[in-house]
Amino acid sequence: MRFETHQGVVRAVDGISFALAPGEVLGVVGESGSGKSVTSLALMGLVPTPPGVVEASLLRVAGHDVLGLDARAMRRLRGKEIAMIFQDPMTSLNPLLTVERQLTEVLVQHEGLTRRAARVRAATALGEVGIPAPETRLDAYPHELSGGMRQRVMVAMALLLSPKVLIADEPTTALDVTIQAQILDLMKDLQRRRGTAIVLITHDLGVVAGMADRLQVMYAGRVVETGPVDEVFAHAMHPYTLGLLRSVPRLGGDPELRLEAIEGAPPDLAALPQGCAFAPRCPFVQPACRASTPALIPVLAGRTSACFETAGLLPRRAREERK
Repeated sequence: MRFETHQGVVRAVDGISFALAPGEVLGVVGESGSGKSVTSLALMGLVPTPPGVVEASLLRVAGHDVLGLDARAMRRLRGKEIAMIFQDPMTSLNPLLTVERQLTEVLVQHEGLTRRAARVRAATALGEVGIPAPETRLDAYPHELSGGMRQRVMVAMALLLSPKVLIADEPTTALDVTIQAQILDLMKDLQRRRGTAIVLITHDLGVVAGMADRLQVMYAGRVVETGPVDEVFAHAMHPYTLGLLRSVPRLGGDPELRLEAIEGAPPDLAALPQGCAFAPRCPFVQPACRASTPALIPVLAGRTSACFETAGLLPRRAREERK
């Protein structure tokens, strides 16, 4: 995925490939600008063209090749086969329309329901996501609801047609901790009951630990590590993943110790350095890292890493943990 701008070509996503099984939760993590949200927009067919250009050879969602669909066919796919919970419900919901209008439009367009029947379905959906007095809330405008309520409306809207794939892009951003937990519990319950596959995009490793089955770590538009969540958290194979894990606060730790930060800042995607994009910030950098870009290759069963130092990183971390 590239964007053609006045400053030049920006390669926002490069060489990403993954598959998702029914009922599986894939966590996608990385700093801002790593390409997480652009990946989700490409899957939904929402990347504006121009300036965006999708260069994938195959983009298949629920058995449909998204790249081969026109705008009308893509609209039929969204909601029914694949749906998305966006980051900010206040900007994703139309402030001029009631909650009822925004929920029932999906049902009228996709299932041909009457407005009365669609209202009943919409009220049921709001009740399922834990909104009290759903009939009353249908007549409210977005600004009349709390942040948690608006996010629940977004969840209800995304799941209204029981999609096979749900993309949750930072679904708990800007919500307090209590509401975050409620939204995540709601998503897990619906995933278990309906068998929906979920792509969970977040920068919060705690959210990933409690929700995801597999983890995909992104940096500068590329995937740098993948694997089962528990295994990646226990033994990170890429220095960037290790840096992310070390920056997370831990209960019971030494209060005198400061959190470790990853030195430097993410690179400018319009002017990526030669070799590994993480090399300027990497504590394990070697000459080969600055000369060529490491490929994402299998290193253990079910795990991949894009790092020349992967072979030495696991033993090194084991020694550090024994100290």
